[in-house]
Amino acid sequence: MKLNTHTSRIPALLLAALHLSLVQLPTTASAAAPAISTALQPFVEKGDLAGAVALVASKDKVLAIEAVGFADRATQRPMKTDAIFWIASQSKPITGAAVMMLVDEGKLNLDDAVEKYLPEFKGQKVVAGKNADGTPLLKAPVHPITVREVLSHTSGLPFKSAAEQPTLDGLSLRDAVRSYAATPLIFEPSTKYTYSNAGINTAARLIEVLTGQSYEAFMDVRLFKPLGMTDTTFWPNAEQIKRIATPHKPNAAKTGLETNSISQLRYPLDDRAKRFPMPAGGLFATASDVAKFCQMVLNGGELNGKRYLSAKAVKEMTSRQTPASLKESYGLGWSAGATFGHGGALATNMSIDPARGLITVWLVQHAGYPGEGGKAQGAFVKAAQELFGKKP
Repeated sequence: MKLNTHTSRIPALLLAALHLSLVQLPTTASAAAPAISTALQPFVEKGDLAGAVALVASKDKVLAIEAVGFADRATQRPMKTDAIFWIASQSKPITGAAVMMLVDEGKLNLDDAVEKYLPEFKGQKVVAGKNADGTPLLKAPVHPITVREVLSHTSGLPFKSAAEQPTLDGLSLRDAVRSYAATPLIFEPSTKYTYSNAGINTAARLIEVLTGQSYEAFMDVRLFKPLGMTDTTFWPNAEQIKRIATPHKPNAAKTGLETNSISQLRYPLDDRAKRFPMPAGGLFATASDVAKFCQMVLNGGELNGKRYLSAKAVKEMTSRQTPASLKESYGLGWSAGATFGHGGALATNMSIDPARGLITVWLVQHAGYPGEGGKAQGAFVKAAQELFGKKP
């Protein structure tokens, strides 16, 4: 339906009826880019996608933000553009940026040994095979793990420690990092790549030791509040919980969707006594908040006249840090390439394309898709590039 912009000619009752019909639709389209909603709506109608918020931005403005489908398919709760999502590992680049602030300030060097600041890592061993009785053969690594290595998944730290059970948010950052220090490395530093929450969490612990602030307080004071990321938090409050999009997964027959929960986190989500901030994957946020962070990065570390990072720090963290001998291209908390960004466990994603000057933010809560739901993000990016991303 196309509305006449001269609304004064439409009777008030008809306007009210039209408004009611629009707000009840599961799709919220912006006038700027209905092509994005058009590209995504078929996935919702087929039952392959519960719902999504898709945002496109340049370095200085939001070009389009679209909400399609449902925040909860079972209850038919419509998706809205201010919906809140668990962005999971999209937390990693945000933590990486915070660590790079300390590098800018001269408080930290990327090639420093972690043990220089966290003495519990002194004497850490690496697994070098097995003893005759089948137990791990341990030896000293060629060099202690460095800040650069923990941020680039090349330290040899595992994904998590044995102590992080049954969820990943049950230990304080200090205790979690101590458990990593007590865990042998699974390979010699910088010889392999293993995706490691433990590495990113260790880097975040450096913030606490070097600043005297808790990690979460540093993030709030230095990034979230100044950038206007008002809905970005480790602990959604009661009002925010009402806006959280429900996780979905394919049903047993793979023919449709059913609701799910976030198995990596402890409930209730607003419990500050038993839940702790997880730098590698604990954040909740809206698409608009994620976009503000990405705009700061695309602007070389500056946004709205305030500098957060040096251009050198932005280039360093978004450039490949993994050795050329490895197939994985990863920066310092970022997936690195011609474009750079990061995804999350429930299929969220943010991507920055410097050549096009374009940011895309894709927020869903899907632990897998039935049918062709996995193609929905590609359809969004294609529509965004056709609309806004022509290379100069």
